[in-house]
Amino acid sequence: MNQPVYTPLKPSRTRSLDVRGLRYQLREWGDPDDPLLLFLHGHRDTSNTFQFMIDAMAGRWHVVAPDWRGHGGSAWAPQGYWYQDYLADLDTIVGIVSPQAPLDIVAHSLGGNLATVYAGIRPARVRTVVSIDGFALRDTPAELAPEKLRKWLDSWRATPRERTYASVAEMAERLMTANARLTTDKAMFLASHLARAVDGGFAFGFDPTHRRPFPTLHRIDEWAASWREAEARILWIAAGNRFERMERDGDGNFNWRLAQLRHGSSVQIPDTGHNIQHDAPDVLARVVEDFLTAK
Repeated sequence: MNQPVYTPLKPSRTRSLDVRGLRYQLREWGDPDDPLLLFLHGHRDTSNTFQFMIDAMAGRWHVVAPDWRGHGGSAWAPQGYWYQDYLADLDTIVGIVSPQAPLDIVAHSLGGNLATVYAGIRPARVRTVVSIDGFALRDTPAELAPEKLRKWLDSWRATPRERTYASVAEMAERLMTANARLTTDKAMFLASHLARAVDGGFAFGFDPTHRRPFPTLHRIDEWAASWREAEARILWIAAGNRFERMERDGDGNFNWRLAQLRHGSSVQIPDTGHNIQHDAPDVLARVVEDFLTAK
């Protein structure tokens, strides 16, 4: 039986960009004459993740959203994936889509973490940032470095295995298992854009190399040093279910992190998981547009 598939109210279009020698896919919604927004998706996702939220937005916007290297319709990087490469790609994309004017950025998870750091590295290029459930990772103690490097070296002995699915509908079922809030039609829409044809079936549309562990330590003080340089207004939007488990106080925890932003604020959207753009797109759209249009 055919499963219902969500029909976008605002269809998108795509074009290709050359970003530091890699072919990038850039997805666009809206009229190029409307105010520009740059949307950035998270790890092991694609630009289509924002479709439900964009359909719910009341204003007229020209939204541009790349698929990160190794994701969706963008090319894979055979040397692997490094946080600094994403930052350099972002810097290049900003120069292409808005050569002069500072940008408004709306970003999820990995994208939100990149956007808040970028706002401090290039303060003149970013006007506002909305980070959707992206608050940076926990600090990594130095003594864990040998084990992290060991696991990373070991991971290069073989290509990471990936699960294959018999159909897009089976992939949609997997998405709904991971997120009970997803309706069948939205899960089918997401799965149809995440699916990558492989021998005998489908796999999720990202380079399986992304499954390798990172060899680098995450140092929250380094991220915070960049946050403190940001001139942009920054809004952190927290997923309700995850926020309830966050440590609020203490060095490196949520309130400490928020205090590192000169013009930072936060809001929580109840009854949502990490993918707020799927769980409460109407509420998220209203919060984002209110923030972007505030004087």
